[in-house]
Amino acid sequence: MVFVVSVLTFLSTVNQKTHFPVHGYRSIFEPTWLLRARFTLNSREMIRRGYENFKDKLFIVRRNDVDIIVLPMKYLEELRFTPTSQLSAKEAQIRNIAPQWTGLTFILKSNLHIDALNKKLSPRLGSFLVRIKDELDYAWEKDIPQTDNWTVVDIQSIVQKLVARSWARVFIGNPTCKDEEWLDISVNFSINTFITAVALRLFPPWMHPFVIYLLPSRYRMMRQIAASRKIMSRLMAKHEDNRNKRADGEVSLEEETLLNWMLDNGTAEETTIQRMGALQCLMTLASIHTTSIHITNVLFDICAHPEWIPILREEIDEAYSDQDYNNPHWNINEWLRRFERLDSFQMEALRFNPPILLGPQRIVLKPYTLQDGITLPVGFRVAFPGYHHTFDPTTMSNPDQFDPMRGYRKRKSSPLEAKKHQAAQPSTSNLAFGYGNQSCPGRYLASAEAKMVVSRLLHDFDIQFLPGKSRPQTWYADENSFTDPRAKLMIRKRRNG
Repeated sequence: MVFVVSVLTFLSTVNQKTHFPVHGYRSIFEPTWLLRARFTLNSREMIRRGYENFKDKLFIVRRNDVDIIVLPMKYLEELRFTPTSQLSAKEAQIRNIAPQWTGLTFILKSNLHIDALNKKLSPRLGSFLVRIKDELDYAWEKDIPQTDNWTVVDIQSIVQKLVARSWARVFIGNPTCKDEEWLDISVNFSINTFITAVALRLFPPWMHPFVIYLLPSRYRMMRQIAASRKIMSRLMAKHEDNRNKRADGEVSLEEETLLNWMLDNGTAEETTIQRMGALQCLMTLASIHTTSIHITNVLFDICAHPEWIPILREEIDEAYSDQDYNNPHWNINEWLRRFERLDSFQMEALRFNPPILLGPQRIVLKPYTLQDGITLPVGFRVAFPGYHHTFDPTTMSNPDQFDPMRGYRKRKSSPLEAKKHQAAQPSTSNLAFGYGNQSCPGRYLASAEAKMVVSRLLHDFDIQFLPGKSRPQTWYADENSFTDPRAKLMIRKRRNG
């Protein structure tokens, strides 16, 4: 079956035309369909070889659905502030999930969700973090077994649920953030979207109108969007009622949410029930999936390097000892900044396990000529080899060594470095959240939540791998990375140390 699909792809795929060299062919006789199939299964090694062979030159890797121009890192600063009308990160992200078949094409023409994160979430980050902390307090004993003896837990499912609750509190507020139907949508919509998009990549474009109706994941997506629209309908009606009461001079208090901000600031077209229901699903995809994978990777790395647990706990215990919500001068942002070692650990975990091997990525919307005269053609996907750059010994000392205090040492090396080298701060050696004017707008909240979850787990519990088990492998599908979903941990209430 796989062979038949691959041949069909070969017979129908039209390669994008450009003069840049194509990397990966094992001989002049290797068919393109086989090259694309090998990229799906062996992208990490293929990108590594391309990075080494074309260090300062552009080259192309061939994904099943698209050719990707890989740019040398020397162009990173040049493209840092390129207008989104020319090179678009959002376009690159959305095209990855086959929007024409998943009902999400509307997002290509709207920046409402990005504006909500930049104009509402970021300026009010501390306020939203306090609510996330409240939600974690509510969920802690509900979602995590409070066991005195070593107990096997599905840590990935636990973290997904905690993160889903937290982001739901930010997106749609209380009490809907506790709605089990919404939490199920939040966790599983991204999974179904990913399965649908990857499945479609295995088939040539002319078959997509037929294949799409054979994918159970796509039907699950549509049901989840429909359920989301019903939930949004209730919340939108409630917000409209409160808005009318305030217009009439009545006192009508509402919790701050990104949904309410978008309803107040979006256009009539952007704020229909149809659009808002799908948009909220999309926002869960962009936030919950990546945040929960990052947190579980940090936990797996901690278990793989248990010698760092007492060092991390030293600052964690100190911070938790004077956590005082009743003090009006207590500031959650300042409190989280005390986790300098944990932040450094997070950054190293991101270096070893970024969400994507080729990043940042952009779609060329208008012709763009680089300073050395090379023109990037319209319609192409361009990307940087961010992952392999951070494992290059010419840019990183001892790159193959897991050194969780890299960032911490750099911050302590000089007063001028004290506010640099942080997990949520994009740099040439930290590209997990993108770079430049199109960096992930929710990165500060995601990094902060990771600190809140990991620090409390280490404060409250002992954690370790199951007997005979070690750190689970990272899997790759094209340039995307994810952790073995079968991996579990053992936990018990903390005893000593």
